[in-house]
Amino acid sequence: MEEVRPKPGDHRYYELLEQLQAIDFVLLELNLFLNTHPNDLKSIEQYNKLAQERMILARQFQDLYGPLMNFGHSYTRYPFQWSETPWPWQV
Repeated sequence: MEEVRPKPGDHRYYELLEQLQAIDFVLLELNLFLNTHPNDLKSIEQYNKLAQERMILARQFQDLYGPLMNFGHSYTRYPFQWSETPWPWQV
């Protein structure tokens, strides 16, 4: 019996993408802040916590919907998924 997988475009797909975008935004801002405040321990701790959350969230997304990035930065199932659309930036 073939496994039924969620399809890109369902409610959870958009929910996970929005969470990833929010975490990416905060990580970018913290990265810029830490460039000028490299000794701010609270910001470093927050950055590391969010980086870990992002890895977990990205793994959840990829397990359900396929790769987020190409060139070896994401795993794929068989058949190769990168050619399947929509890609995350197309929705």
